[in-house]
Amino acid sequence: MSEEPTPSARSYAASPAPTNRLLALAESERPQERALRHGVGTLGDAELLALLLRSGTRGHDVMSLAARLLADAGSLHALTRWREAEFCRLKGIGRVKALQLCTVMEIVRRVLGADRSATPELTDPDGTYAFMRSRAFGLEVEKCWVLSLNIRNRLIRCTELTSGTSAQTLVRNTEVLREVVREGASSFVIAHNHPSGDPAPSAADFKITRRLKEAAQPLDVHFLDHLILGEPAADPLGLGYYSFRASGLIA
Repeated sequence: MSEEPTPSARSYAASPAPTNRLLALAESERPQERALRHGVGTLGDAELLALLLRSGTRGHDVMSLAARLLADAGSLHALTRWREAEFCRLKGIGRVKALQLCTVMEIVRRVLGADRSATPELTDPDGTYAFMRSRAFGLEVEKCWVLSLNIRNRLIRCTELTSGTSAQTLVRNTEVLREVVREGASSFVIAHNHPSGDPAPSAADFKITRRLKEAAQPLDVHFLDHLILGEPAADPLGLGYYSFRASGLIA
C-alpha cells in the first residue's frame, strides 16, 4: 500500500539536484585544461586540490569536494596537518584517496623541513627559529632537538633526541651532552616544540634549562640557548618562539 506524498515530501522530491561545479565550467576552464595550457601555478587552491583528487563521487563532484576540503580545513596551510581519519570524514574520500592526500602533505612537510643551507650560522634566536620552524610544523607531539655548533656558531648537526606526547617530552642532560661532545661542538642549542603553538615555558622547561646549564659548565661547551618553538598566531607576543637566552636566563 502506498501513501500520498505529503506537501513537504512532494516539495523535497521536486527540489533541484545539487549543481555539479565541474560540469558547470566550460571545458577550457576546467583545472586540468587550464593547467595544461598555462601551468599549475595559475590554479587556485581548490583547483590544485581538484587535480590531486582527480574524481569525485555521485553527488560530490571533484570541484565541490575540493572546495569542501578547503572550507573544513580553513586553508591549504591547515590541511597539511590533517591525518587519514580527518580526510575520510568527508563523503567522497575513501582510504586510498586519503592515503594519497596524506602522502602529498608529508612530502610538503619534508620539503619545508629540508635544510636550506648545509651549515647555517645560528647566532640569534630569530635565525634559529627560522631554521627550526619547518621541522616542528604540524607536529602533534613534543620533540626535542640538539643543534651542535662549531666555534663560529655554524651548524655541525641537528639531531632529534626525543619524541614524547602532546603534553611533554623527556630530555636527559646526559643524552644532550653526549651528542654535543660526540660532534666536537663548541656550543649548542636545544629546541623543543609546543604542539599547542603557544611557546610560553612551563615549570619543567625552566628546570631542564637550569640543570642543563649546570651540567654543561664542566665540559667547556657553551650552552647558547634553549628555544621553545610555537606559532606566531598562538603566541601572545607574536614571535612564535620563546628564547631563554633573550629572556636573560642563559648568559
